[in-house]
Amino acid sequence: QVQLVESGGGLVQAGESLRLSCAASERTFSTYAMGWFRQAPGKEREFVAAISWHSGNTNYADSVKGRFTISRDNAKNTVYLQMNSLKPEDTAVYYCAADLLGSGHPKASEYEYWGQGTQVTVSS
Repeated sequence: QVQLVESGGGLVQAGESLRLSCAASERTFSTYAMGWFRQAPGKEREFVAAISWHSGNTNYADSVKGRFTISRDNAKNTVYLQMNSLKPEDTAVYYCAADLLGSGHPKASEYEYWGQGTQVTVSS
Protein backbone atom coordinates (compact mmCIF):
# COMPACT_ATOMS: atom_id res chain seq x y z
CA GLN A 1 0.00 0.00 0.00
CA VAL A 2 1.46 3.33 -1.07
CA GLN A 3 0.59 6.36 1.00
CA LEU A 4 0.79 9.75 -0.66
CA VAL A 5 0.74 13.05 1.20
CA GLU A 6 0.42 16.33 -0.68
CA SER A 7 1.52 19.70 0.68
CA GLY A 8 2.20 23.21 -0.52
CA GLY A 9 -1.27 24.39 -1.41
CA GLY A 10 -2.58 27.77 -0.39
CA LEU A 11 -4.12 31.07 -1.43
CA VAL A 12 -2.24 33.19 -3.95
CA GLN A 13 -3.00 36.01 -6.34
CA ALA A 14 -3.13 35.61 -10.08
CA GLY A 15 0.33 35.62 -11.61
CA GLU A 16 2.02 34.20 -8.52
CA SER A 17 3.63 30.79 -8.06
CA LEU A 18 3.26 27.76 -5.82
CA ARG A 19 5.15 24.50 -5.54
CA LEU A 20 3.23 21.41 -4.55
CA SER A 21 4.97 18.40 -3.08
CA CYS A 22 3.80 14.82 -2.77
CA ALA A 23 5.71 12.52 -0.44
CA ALA A 24 5.35 8.77 -0.88
CA SER A 25 5.76 6.10 1.75
CA GLU A 26 6.92 3.47 -0.70
CA ARG A 27 10.60 2.40 -0.80
CA THR A 28 10.18 1.50 -4.46
CA PHE A 29 8.92 4.97 -5.33
CA SER A 30 11.18 5.05 -8.38
CA THR A 31 9.11 2.29 -10.00
CA TYR A 32 5.96 4.40 -10.00
CA ALA A 33 4.85 6.91 -12.56
CA MET A 34 3.48 9.91 -10.72
CA GLY A 35 0.67 12.15 -11.78
CA TRP A 36 -1.03 15.32 -10.65
CA PHE A 37 -4.75 15.78 -11.12
CA ARG A 38 -7.12 18.50 -9.96
CA GLN A 39 -10.79 18.91 -9.26
CA ALA A 40 -12.62 22.21 -9.11
CA PRO A 41 -16.02 22.56 -7.40
CA GLY A 42 -18.77 21.13 -9.57
CA LYS A 43 -16.33 19.74 -12.11
CA GLU A 44 -14.82 16.36 -12.84
CA ARG A 45 -11.29 15.47 -11.84
CA GLU A 46 -8.89 16.39 -14.64
CA PHE A 47 -5.34 15.51 -15.57
CA VAL A 48 -2.66 18.13 -14.96
CA ALA A 49 0.76 16.53 -15.39
CA ALA A 50 2.59 13.23 -15.08
CA ILE A 51 6.11 11.83 -15.08
CA SER A 52 7.03 8.29 -16.04
CA TRP A 53 8.88 5.91 -13.75
CA HIS A 54 11.81 4.97 -15.95
CA SER A 55 12.72 7.63 -18.49
CA GLY A 56 11.33 10.57 -16.62
CA ASN A 57 9.24 11.57 -19.61
CA THR A 58 6.69 14.21 -18.77
CA ASN A 59 3.18 14.83 -19.98
CA TYR A 60 1.05 17.96 -19.47
CA ALA A 61 -2.49 19.08 -20.01
CA ASP A 62 -2.70 21.79 -22.65
CA SER A 63 -4.10 24.20 -20.10
CA VAL A 64 -0.91 24.16 -18.03
CA LYS A 65 1.81 23.69 -20.63
CA GLY A 66 4.50 26.30 -20.30
CA ARG A 67 3.34 27.28 -16.80
CA PHE A 68 3.59 24.08 -14.72
CA THR A 69 6.55 21.75 -14.34
CA ILE A 70 6.48 18.27 -12.83
CA SER A 71 9.64 16.75 -11.42
CA ARG A 72 10.64 13.97 -9.08
CA ASP A 73 13.37 13.26 -6.56
CA ASN A 74 13.58 9.51 -6.13
CA ALA A 75 16.05 9.86 -3.27
CA LYS A 76 13.39 11.75 -1.31
CA ASN A 77 10.41 9.71 -2.56
CA THR A 78 8.84 12.99 -3.62
CA VAL A 79 7.22 14.43 -6.72
CA TYR A 80 6.79 18.15 -7.23
CA LEU A 81 4.54 20.40 -9.25
CA GLN A 82 5.94 23.87 -9.82
CA MET A 83 3.08 26.16 -10.79
CA ASN A 84 3.89 29.55 -12.26
CA SER A 85 1.72 32.31 -13.67
CA LEU A 86 -1.26 30.97 -11.79
CA LYS A 87 -4.73 31.88 -12.99
CA PRO A 88 -8.08 31.90 -11.15
CA GLU A 89 -9.13 28.91 -13.28
CA ASP A 90 -6.32 26.89 -11.69
CA THR A 91 -8.28 26.96 -8.43
CA ALA A 92 -8.96 23.36 -7.40
CA VAL A 93 -8.02 20.58 -5.06
CA TYR A 94 -4.83 19.04 -6.40
CA TYR A 95 -4.19 15.33 -6.01
CA CYS A 96 -1.10 13.29 -6.65
CA ALA A 97 -1.36 9.70 -7.80
CA ALA A 98 0.94 6.72 -8.34
CA ASP A 99 0.93 4.16 -11.14
CA LEU A 100 3.26 1.17 -10.83
CA LEU A 101 5.59 0.96 -13.85
CA GLY A 102 3.46 3.55 -15.56
CA SER A 103 4.28 5.76 -18.50
CA GLY A 104 2.68 8.92 -17.17
CA HIS A 105 -0.76 8.31 -18.62
CA PRO A 106 -3.30 11.15 -18.41
CA LYS A 107 -6.16 8.80 -17.53
CA ALA A 108 -7.01 8.76 -13.83
CA SER A 109 -8.10 5.13 -13.88
CA GLU A 110 -4.51 4.09 -14.65
CA TYR A 111 -3.36 5.17 -11.18
CA GLU A 112 -3.63 2.78 -8.26
CA TYR A 113 -2.92 5.11 -5.34
CA TRP A 114 -4.10 8.60 -4.52
CA GLY A 115 -3.36 11.25 -1.95
CA GLN A 116 -5.96 13.22 -0.02
CA GLY A 117 -5.42 16.42 -1.95
CA THR A 118 -4.29 19.96 -1.24
CA GLN A 119 -6.32 23.08 -1.94
CA VAL A 120 -5.00 25.71 -4.33
CA THR A 121 -6.93 28.97 -4.56
CA VAL A 122 -5.98 31.70 -6.98
CA SER A 123 -7.63 35.07 -6.54
CA SER A 124 -8.03 37.56 -9.36
